[in-house]
Amino acid sequence: MRIFVLYTLARLGLFLAVYGAIWLALFRTVAWNSASALYTALIAMVGSSLLAFVVLRRLRAAFAAEIAQRSQRSRTAYDTRRRTSQHGSDEQAGEDAGGVGELGQAGVSQDRDQR
Repeated sequence: MRIFVLYTLARLGLFLAVYGAIWLALFRTVAWNSASALYTALIAMVGSSLLAFVVLRRLRAAFAAEIAQRSQRSRTAYDTRRRTSQHGSDEQAGEDAGGVGELGQAGVSQDRDQR
């Protein structure tokens, strides 16, 4: 979680730096209103995204590794819970059916209709 916050703050800081640089370069030549501020923000988003792709490469790789690790832990825990619950339900079904269920003509367990 810490790496996520760090990466997000780095992206935000990069955006603000690019926006500030554009504003400093153009503040005397452009009449600043809401439209020019919006266009400056759009240009800053594109510019900071391109810079982030290069500048924040290590941080992004660490973030991706943490997500992959968390995903693997979650998948392992899910598989463990699923196997445990299936094993428990298999034992329960065996006790309900008296060990082995008898198959009827259609190949369906006869005790299933009674449930």
